[in-house]
Amino acid sequence: METKKRLVRSNDKMIAGVCGGIADYLGLDPTLVRVAYILISVFTFFSGVIAYLILWIVMPLGGTDHP
Repeated sequence: METKKRLVRSNDKMIAGVCGGIADYLGLDPTLVRVAYILISVFTFFSGVIAYLILWIVMPLGGTDHP
């Protein structure tokens, strides 16, 4: 049986684990995802902050046994 990959917040976190979780899901280095997030936020007049807050609320914590 094949396990599905889930997008969850990471334990490797700076603030809430959102960028770390995205990096785990995509198989990337968390530092690269964090730098990309900062650049996107700055160049979109900080609308990335709103996206981060929404993901913080929506993404489940890693390590939980949700289906």
